Amino acid sequence: MADLLAGKKIALIATNGFEDSELTKPLEAARNAGAEVTIISEEKGQIKGKNGTEVNVDEVVDDVDASQYDGLLVPGGVANPDKLRMNEEAVSFVRDFFEQHKPAAVICHGPWMLVEAGVLEGRKLTSWPSLKTDIKNAGGNWVDEEVVTDDGLVTSRKPDDLEAFCAKAIEEFAEGKHQYQTA
Repeated sequence: MADLLAGKKIALIATNGFEDSELTKPLEAARNAGAEVTIISEEKGQIKGKNGTEVNVDEVVDDVDASQYDGLLVPGGVANPDKLRMNEEAVSFVRDFFEQHKPAAVICHGPWMLVEAGVLEGRKLTSWPSLKTDIKNAGGNWVDEEVVTDDGLVTSRKPDDLEAFCAKAIEEFAEGKHQYQTA
């Protein structure tokens, strides 16, 4: 597994208030599988998780393009996606992964970014339960399962699901582009 993602570049988009384990565990899993993971945020410097984990930002969302990456990671935490979905560049960046048929792994409250990006029509996914109505209103098929995969989109509900989420994310990133259709 150490080289399963060798040569792959994964974008991890987050800002202050991320759920610590939902950023650190997938980051570690992707790097351990050989991926180069770039931490992308709204500003240079550091971002801080809701429980105090500090992470260095590699790139600013205004300066990157989805075409530079093979996959996308979006951690949860209520504040993280809620703030990012108000940033047009961040929303466009996320949408571009779907338009380019690239795999994305999104957990907990992270699907708010997908709602905002308008990429859920006809997609099956899960999330933190409070997003159920938002996802359904955006055309998604919400289910309450540990991990859900739908043509390259991997979603999970909460930190307790991280083991299954990370394993499935690595699998989808290794597989590469998918042929799903966006609305």
